[in-house]
Amino acid sequence: MSELLRGPRTYGWAAGALVLLALPFYLDRFWLQAGLFAMAAAVGAIGLNLLTGATGQLSMGHAFFLAVGAYGYCVFAGDGGSAGGHRLTGLGLPTWLAAVLAVLLAGVAGGIFSPIAGRLRGAYLGIATLALIFIGQHVLFDATGLTGGFNGRDVPPLSLFGIRFDDSVTVVAAVPFQSSEKLWYVALAALLGCGLFARGVLRGRPGRAMNAIRDHRTAAGVMGVPVARYRAAVFVLSSMYAGLAGVLLALIFQRTVPDYFGMTLALEYLAMIVIGGLGSVAGAVVGAAFVSLLPQVLTHYSDGLPLVSEPGAGGVAPGEAARYLYGAAIVAVVLFLPGGLTRPTLSSREKK
Repeated sequence: MSELLRGPRTYGWAAGALVLLALPFYLDRFWLQAGLFAMAAAVGAIGLNLLTGATGQLSMGHAFFLAVGAYGYCVFAGDGGSAGGHRLTGLGLPTWLAAVLAVLLAGVAGGIFSPIAGRLRGAYLGIATLALIFIGQHVLFDATGLTGGFNGRDVPPLSLFGIRFDDSVTVVAAVPFQSSEKLWYVALAALLGCGLFARGVLRGRPGRAMNAIRDHRTAAGVMGVPVARYRAAVFVLSSMYAGLAGVLLALIFQRTVPDYFGMTLALEYLAMIVIGGLGSVAGAVVGAAFVSLLPQVLTHYSDGLPLVSEPGAGGVAPGEAARYLYGAAIVAVVLFLPGGLTRPTLSSREKK
């Protein structure tokens, strides 16, 4: 039966990939931007799902590592200069190298914290990682030479293979490609690579060890799994995923601001993996698309929706409505779909 299903499933994935490759030729800027945010969020959500969903380590500090990736890219790729009365630090490295170094910097930051992650679990690790958010916010607002302070700093556009991923027009098949269209393929390649790598990890020996740690830490240790080492390693890997998501978000926003990388963003990432499905790459992608697209769609169509209006117009603001809806979605998933949207039914073992 699995062999019979493998063919249609493969064709389905291939058709979906072709659709995603063709979308920049047909979608307008709003939907391209929304799709870019969803893909960047999915990269970060996959990393958090490896840590929380597959290994059972609750992390509230994911937004901190996104900030490390975003601002690390700005510092490595920026040329310095002044902004808002602050002298900015910039190393002026090639942007592709800056992106790689920013991801590695996020991994180093995770490695510094990994001894704690290797020894704590559950709510204790959640509280410890929560401190990263407060530390990060303090640094982002006060280290003005690196971050630009409250107003943030501009993001240097990516340059790769002679192509600048900014609003300069590149014509492909008589279609003018600007920043959103060009960045679409960068984000799609990043999401595909991260998804395949995470899927390989989860299906291999490391994934079985991670699941054993999640299900029964003591039993995993008895079977010879180095629990602390695996926890620390997965924390570093998750941090690197978050760093890459931060780089993508910086390139999409074209400006980084400290307010974005706060507690709300950390909670949104937890909502993504709970709604989509814990321990699943597909669940991380589906949850990220739901949580990131919902407020943008509500804002775009607020004029035609009941009770939803622009901020200050008397109704419910689109951002608030989105939080209500995915808050309700979390409750519904926990009650009726405990495996998430990608796992709608219980396994035979759970039924017994």
